[in-house]
Amino acid sequence: MKYKNIPEEEIKNKVTRDFFQKFDCTRILGKIDFAVKARAALHEDVYLLWAEAKQRPADIPVMLAQLVLTIGKARTFDEILPPAFLGCYDSEKIAFVPYHEIQDIFYQNDFNWNVAPSNPDTKEFRQVYTQIKQIIETGIPQQTYLFYFEKDDSELRRFIRNNFVAGKSETAKIKIDKNNFISIYNKWLDTVQPTIAVNWDIAKKNNIIDGDFYLADLLSAHNQTIKDKLSVLLKTNCYETNRRVNDMGMFSSDRADFSDSQKAHSQFWAKYERPPLEIYWDYIVERRDLLVPQDVRERKGSFFTPQIWVELSQRYIADVLGENWQDEYFVWDCAAGTGNLLAGLTNKYNLWASTLDKQDVDVIHDRIRNGANLLENHVFQFDFLNDSFDKLPEGLKKIIDSPPLRKRLLIYINPPYAEAGNSKQRTGTGENKGKTTTTNAIYNRYKGTIGKATNELFAQFLIRIYSEIPTATIANFSKLKNLQSSNFADFRKHFRAKLEKVFLIPADTFDNVDGQFPIGFFVWNTEKKEMFEEIVADVYLKITEQPVHAGQKTIVCHDNTDVFINKWIVKYKKKKQEHNIGVLITDAGDFQNQNQVFILNHEKKIKGHKIILPIDQNNLIQYCIYFAVRKAIPADWLNDRDQFLYPRDGWENDCEFQNDCLAYTLFNTNVSVKEGINHWIPFTEQEIAAREKFESHFMISFLSGKIIRNAYTDLFEQQEKPLVKREFSLEAQAVFDAGRELWRYYHAQKNINVNAALYDIKEYFQGRKDNGKMNNKSEDEHYNELIGNLRENLKALAAKIEPKVYEYEFLN
Repeated sequence: MKYKNIPEEEIKNKVTRDFFQKFDCTRILGKIDFAVKARAALHEDVYLLWAEAKQRPADIPVMLAQLVLTIGKARTFDEILPPAFLGCYDSEKIAFVPYHEIQDIFYQNDFNWNVAPSNPDTKEFRQVYTQIKQIIETGIPQQTYLFYFEKDDSELRRFIRNNFVAGKSETAKIKIDKNNFISIYNKWLDTVQPTIAVNWDIAKKNNIIDGDFYLADLLSAHNQTIKDKLSVLLKTNCYETNRRVNDMGMFSSDRADFSDSQKAHSQFWAKYERPPLEIYWDYIVERRDLLVPQDVRERKGSFFTPQIWVELSQRYIADVLGENWQDEYFVWDCAAGTGNLLAGLTNKYNLWASTLDKQDVDVIHDRIRNGANLLENHVFQFDFLNDSFDKLPEGLKKIIDSPPLRKRLLIYINPPYAEAGNSKQRTGTGENKGKTTTTNAIYNRYKGTIGKATNELFAQFLIRIYSEIPTATIANFSKLKNLQSSNFADFRKHFRAKLEKVFLIPADTFDNVDGQFPIGFFVWNTEKKEMFEEIVADVYLKITEQPVHAGQKTIVCHDNTDVFINKWIVKYKKKKQEHNIGVLITDAGDFQNQNQVFILNHEKKIKGHKIILPIDQNNLIQYCIYFAVRKAIPADWLNDRDQFLYPRDGWENDCEFQNDCLAYTLFNTNVSVKEGINHWIPFTEQEIAAREKFESHFMISFLSGKIIRNAYTDLFEQQEKPLVKREFSLEAQAVFDAGRELWRYYHAQKNINVNAALYDIKEYFQGRKDNGKMNNKSEDEHYNELIGNLRENLKALAAKIEPKVYEYEFLN
């Protein structure tokens, strides 16, 4: 609620400031709560809005009835030209009604205007309320414009900008185009979709999505859908779907009504101009994928391939198959969606497209009638992960059954990327999505062959093509897991096609794909059999809608799990779980799990598939090396799947590298004094002007090579090597200097904990949000300067560590 728990007069001031700043809202017009006047009106006062205001959320007809009674009692319209709109607002919403829709109420006969406008119990109030309610709910077209201050902020501003113009008589509606039809869809989901009498969970299982109802609304005039080939049609006051010929040879369909007599629908579409300009129709229909719910999109692969990557992929196909490939090869997109991957191909007689949804088939057929270069009988509904090839059209089945023709078949796809587990499941904050990928025939057919790879839908597509359409060429978009992931080791043993060519692009250049990771485009020669080991891939970025070559990246497969970094670090795990100063928590050894590496006081209830390694004086250096190596190089979209490796010899004698990693780690832990003893303070009491003695001197003893006797001296009782004084590089010294200034500033404050760790210091100054997360900044500018200086010096130290990561082959 935007204006919660503030007085009515303050709400008026804030509404003026937030939305009507360009107008004169200072006039007091009798007992009307709020009046908006044009600033530059000539000759006479030109008002644009008279409105009723309330402090708390109220019923719109009630507020408007009080306003009408207020105006009618004073006969304000006899003295001042009426405004374009009457309106009302409260702490959460504002509504507008064109004055001409209301004005007849003021001229009704035998009406007593002398009643108190604020008394809802009078006969007159009830009469006006009923009249207004009827105008709001049954006006054709709907003439009430309702906006919620928070969720409709931009639309409200646009409405005011377009309609609050002196001399303007016609209400301007918001135009819909290819840039805003998705944002309008999201608002439609909140407002209209809940009022359609459909069980959406059941509908989704039957391949009916709410986005098709939105398309029926959007591409309509006078509440009649104008594109009759859509799977759902709006028919004035209901929707029609599932049109078919029944067993009696008669046309029939299913009907969906509105649960609120179409009130929300009418009110919502009163704000927008329908249909959009015709130049946008094909684009909007083609982008039906953007209207598919996320879980359905992941399962069915409804991810629209951007045109720049479509064109680039076709260039790479030509590099492998030759410039005449479109005439020499048959092309089947067996995960076609709305068919955009085939855009730009010229030989329609060689093109085939299949998709899981009949609605998508209808969309492609509609596009064909509008010029798409495909044949209608080459576009068909087919469930590639369940259906038998016996269901294929005769022409395509003939190609698959003929070895010579099959060699000339190119399977060209951007298959779905859904998997049984995701990042939330890995971190223990979500559930495994097993049924997403395990309820089809291909999963059951190949789970014993390719193991865990069957949890990925794109792997199921690839293995069926490779096994059941042998010698066909495969050109596909997908993640890189089939090249690098340890879960795909069995897949790689069976899928032995030669990878001829590949390029990499950022995943977030695809609509509705979240995350920073690479998507690859692969061209596979299934006639040549070899295990994938290594390839050099081209890397592209999207800049101003153009593909820009950004270099190359070597992709290496490591199927020998002994080469990974976690195999190295577990060598140093303690046998006895005592005398710990903390624990190192880690997970899979790649960049996408970088945020799953951290150091705590002790093992808590850690969720997910974590490795927990207690830290003491004997393994502190090795664990700090591990931590710094995993953290110093930022994760990005391109290195996201890169694996950290078992290092080669040499790091053991590189004391500067060891100490750089130690310094980096000391100022990056999540250790907190609230969770137990803080053994990680890297300074003496004198250095930071502490008011009391520290509870533990472990870290300063370790750094100085001299044991400072206190209650925790027993932490050194089992040390395997004598302590040595740590000598630090200039970059590491700069980190200590910046940290020391921060500690000193903290210890100069009131109500501090003398044993605080860096995490506690940040929490002290930055505080937390209502949801418990720490704020990014503090209101204390000097603290912001100090923590900023520490971070900059840590970046410089990380940059010094990075070359050593490659020198000692922690990374290729």
